[in-house]
Amino acid sequence: MTTLANPLAEHVWRTRYRFEDEPSVDATLDRVAHALSEAEEHDRERWTRRFRDALEGFAFVPGGRILAGAGTKRRVTLMNCFVMGTLDDSLDGIFRALHEAAITLQQGGGVGTDFSPLRPKGARTDATGGRSSGPVSFMQLWEQMCATVTDASPRRGAMMGVLACDHPDIHAFVAAKRVGGKLTHFNVSVLVQDAFMRAVAEDAPWKLAYPRFRIEREIRARDLWDAIVGGAYASAEPGVLFIDRIRAEDNLAYCETISATNPCGEIPLPPYGACDLGSINLAAFVRDPFTPRARLDLEAIAALVPLAVRMLDNVWTVTHFPVPPQAEQGRSSRRIGLGITGLGDALAMLGLRYDSDAGRATAAGAMREIVERAYASSIELARERGAFRRFEREPFLAAPFVARLSRELRDGIAKHGLRNSHLAAIAPAGTISVLAGGVSSGIEPIFALEGTRRVRQDDGAFAEVEVACPALLACREAAAPGSPMPDAFVTATAIGPEAQLRMQAALQPHVDNAISKTTNVAADIAYEDFAAIYARAFELGLKGCTVFRPNPVTGSILR
Repeated sequence: MTTLANPLAEHVWRTRYRFEDEPSVDATLDRVAHALSEAEEHDRERWTRRFRDALEGFAFVPGGRILAGAGTKRRVTLMNCFVMGTLDDSLDGIFRALHEAAITLQQGGGVGTDFSPLRPKGARTDATGGRSSGPVSFMQLWEQMCATVTDASPRRGAMMGVLACDHPDIHAFVAAKRVGGKLTHFNVSVLVQDAFMRAVAEDAPWKLAYPRFRIEREIRARDLWDAIVGGAYASAEPGVLFIDRIRAEDNLAYCETISATNPCGEIPLPPYGACDLGSINLAAFVRDPFTPRARLDLEAIAALVPLAVRMLDNVWTVTHFPVPPQAEQGRSSRRIGLGITGLGDALAMLGLRYDSDAGRATAAGAMREIVERAYASSIELARERGAFRRFEREPFLAAPFVARLSRELRDGIAKHGLRNSHLAAIAPAGTISVLAGGVSSGIEPIFALEGTRRVRQDDGAFAEVEVACPALLACREAAAPGSPMPDAFVTATAIGPEAQLRMQAALQPHVDNAISKTTNVAADIAYEDFAAIYARAFELGLKGCTVFRPNPVTGSILR
């Protein structure tokens, strides 16, 4: 029997994931297990039981769309998010894309869009001889559409907007969210090329160009870099996506081109790609916490992974897709993003500081175990069900991430193929982590040990509820009265940016998609120190970086 740990978890379940008159969270988990077993050709009752066991106690937590939609028979998607099709630089093409994004948001999916194909502001329009208003103005259409379509939805509309750093309108894009109330449904990120980072390092010129209209001008690379950093300092955006690294590391670089990411950045995707997410709750696998015998049960995690992979693969079979190209693109690769949550709590329970070498090594070891077992499980699924449709043995085995796998796994892929083109991603897992008792989300450290949260009641009024992180509750249960707080308890505000980046860097080698991580910094951080964070992320080999500093635009918390 699975119970909800606190009133906040109860609230999240009732408002986000409960279907109609489900009497308990057990009924919700029963529904999800049964729905995912519908993809099985044989022994559905057996698989229902096994899937339900995997969900017990929130050991494995599927993505929010799966929890909310699986088995409901509603016309909703079980995919958390999509990257939309390549924009056609025409009014007809723009409004077709807007319509597809509206349908996707209406049916529960977030959307990511690359606005780089749109001509810059001031470029001529072929049909009328007028002038274009530029990509940022068209993003306002998406903003209004999202607010309208998702107004009554329990899930706030989520969008990612990206623009290449050589687009002539990049300065307007970078500054778009420096005014409060603008593009609030968007996360925005700059597609940063390796050549641009070299130009910044060398203080070299940088060319902005839109070749179709022969628009071209030169700027100082460091001036643009300062604008990117200044925007992030003022309003927490834009983030940066190191697009050349993302594309080079893509397992399917031989047959696709990554154009953008989902709204939180953990899954870079080609046009019409989708993210199929689930998280293993590391906090649920700590044995004997706060004792000399404390350990992370890697054997139990390894036993859970094949079930998690199978469940996420089944999602591709049973889900509805808002627009047909999403089904074709998604099912041709069957990408999944199996990740972790509860890392901060797990490390504290093990007596390890988040910002220590031992903490990073433990986190990396857990992720390595998960991804290796996930690839082994996908090989077995390929033997049973067939490889994903776009699998080509030689170019796939030559992909950098695949080339770094063990000989045993590579031999298995060579012989049987792989069911899923990608297996691992670390999502923010914010709401599902609250559902799972308030464990620290994704790979983030513990944000606060305890505090008060406001919860909206059924009558619209707010009530305050006391919450405490699971690690603190476990410590109080294990420790003698009056015992000092263990040194392992370290919260986000006490961890410097270098330590946060190094945790992300420690896990990235074991993640074939990407990692959503927000580097939290103090409001009074020196601008020069803040400016160094994005450059350091590039040096450490990360695929992207987002930094949050409390500021007058977004306030003290990330929206």
